[in-house]
Order: sequence, then C-alpha cells, then structure tokens
Amino acid sequence: MAQPIENHGIVGDLRTAALIDLDGTVSFFCWPRFDSPSIFASLLDDERGGSFELTPLLYDARHRQLYLPDTNVLLTRFLSPDGVAEISDFMSIGDSDAGSRLVRRVKAVRGSIHFRMRCLPRFDYARLDPKVYAEAGTVIFTGGDDLTLRLRASVPVDVSEGAALSEFDLAAGESASFILEDASCGEDSISADPGYVSAAFKETSDYWRHWVRRSTYRGRWREIVNRSALVLKLLTSSEYGSMVAALTFGLPEEIGGIRNWDYRYTWIRDAAFTVYAFLRLGHVEEANAFVRWLGERQSRCGTDGTRLSWLRTGSHRQRSAKAAAARHLRRADGRLVPFGQVR
Repeated sequence: MAQPIENHGIVGDLRTAALIDLDGTVSFFCWPRFDSPSIFASLLDDERGGSFELTPLLYDARHRQLYLPDTNVLLTRFLSPDGVAEISDFMSIGDSDAGSRLVRRVKAVRGSIHFRMRCLPRFDYARLDPKVYAEAGTVIFTGGDDLTLRLRASVPVDVSEGAALSEFDLAAGESASFILEDASCGEDSISADPGYVSAAFKETSDYWRHWVRRSTYRGRWREIVNRSALVLKLLTSSEYGSMVAALTFGLPEEIGGIRNWDYRYTWIRDAAFTVYAFLRLGHVEEANAFVRWLGERQSRCGTDGTRLSWLRTGSHRQRSAKAAAARHLRRADGRLVPFGQVR
C-alpha cells in the first residue's frame, strides 16, 4: 500500500523531480519535465501506477530519511539488529551532455545484506505498459511519444513481466548503483563510465552547496531556512524560470474533498510568495527569471485566451492541456485521478 505523502523525500534536477518513500521506492515521477506524463505513480495507485523499488531485506528495520547537508541528495537509512543499509538518491546536475538522470546508490554500512530491486515504469499516466528488453548489459523501456528509458546497473539485472529485477548481496562497505536515463543518450553515454556515479554525486552536491552559499540569510534558523529554500528551488524550472505549486496531481487536500487538482502549474499567488522568499534570501536570479517568464506569458494574454490565475509551467504550446481523468487509476479512497487543467 502506498505510504502517506509526508513519508516521502524529493530529488530533482530543476526540470522534473521524483518522490521517494521511506521504503526506498520511487512512487511518483513525471518524465522528462514537471508537466510531463508520469512514469511512476504508485503513490496514487500501487497496483497500476508503476514504481522503482530498491530495498534491503532486513528484519524489523527502522527507516529514516535525511538530506546530505546543504544539498538535495536524499539519504534513506535502514537500521536493524542484523545490519545497516543506506540509499543515496539524486538527480544529476551539470552532466556534460545535459541529460536527465536519476541516480540510486545503495550501500551496506554494517553487516552482509541482501537487496531487492524492481523497476516497473508505466508510461503516459500508467495508460501504457512499455516494451522492455535487455540491450548491451542495460534494460530498455520504450513506449509511445518516442519515450525510451535506459536502466543501467552495476549488478546483474533480469527482465520479467515488464519489469527489471535484481537481487544481490553486499558485504559491509560494498555498494551498487542504478541509473535511469533517457535512452536517446546512447548506450555509450557518460553514465557508462565506471566512475560516473561518484563524479556525479560530487558535482551535484557541489552545485547545491554553491547555491546555498549564495543566500544572504545569517539568522539563527539558518539550517531550516536553507532546507526550505532548497525545496523551493527544486520546484523551479531552470529552463523557463516558472515554479510549480507542487509536483503531484490527483492528491486531494483532504480525503473526499473537492480540492483535487493538478498542481503542476504555476499558481500566480503561490509563486509570488516563493519569489518574495527568494528575494529575502538574496536569490535574485530566481526572482528575475520568474518575472521574465511571467512577462512573456502576459504578453500573449488576450491573444490565446490564457488566464493569469494559473499557467502551465512548461512551453506555451503545452499550457492549453484539457482536464482529464486517468480512469484506469484509483486512489486508496476509490476516486478517479484527475490531471490537466482542472480549475
């Protein structure tokens, strides 16, 4: 059963972001942008939504999530009398080919631990089961709209019933990695380099720490303020300067309530608060980028019927998306999952 939204961490690359629960499962992920169709949505429907599971098989383990200080690198820890395991999750930033990649590295901190991985994407809001096959030691998932993903792993992976599967053992101090990327980068992409994961981990961590150091806040709540700013930054599009209200669609404000919208839009009021927070913290570049983007949208207002109460976060060609419901998906409360323009 899907975990509550509060039991999730977030990683992203300023183009999209993924939610990862306390069990180490990627339960919500739209690819390749915030407003793209989902590839994992078990948060909404754990039977049909699709997920990327990575977990140690430890008896009576306690689960903890935290971030590497001053970064958006997520650590999920499993603590058991039999051993301790840790998953490091991040989306790489600064790759030389500008590709989008979700990087997952798991490590046995103490004890010899058995792990299980299952990657089961469901394309186009879980309306499409991708074709899955092995290629040159990787696994390819391909479907409609020319979307093709590659899963690269440092341990053997099998293909069965539409999923990539792996079970493996790690001794204390050993690690294994999994990289989900756009297959158009080719089988010889930069992620094929044996040193890629370590290099990307450092480069991504350095990016976030450099960004945090730009803050002018020096008050007593610095750690909390910086963490909040990092989350707001993750909801910002580096390509457009726009800001999503939230990553998700189909999650009501309260079970059975009417506030059940697709929040992957820029809501002007909400974004204004974010811009104000960025300005107060000295992140002027983000505020300026948003104002430029908003000005471009406003210049088209009146010519194409755009309303300025909310806007699609991506290109202007996408923001006329019509309201729809994923009738094949059912939330835990039994209701349909809406997405698109619903207000």
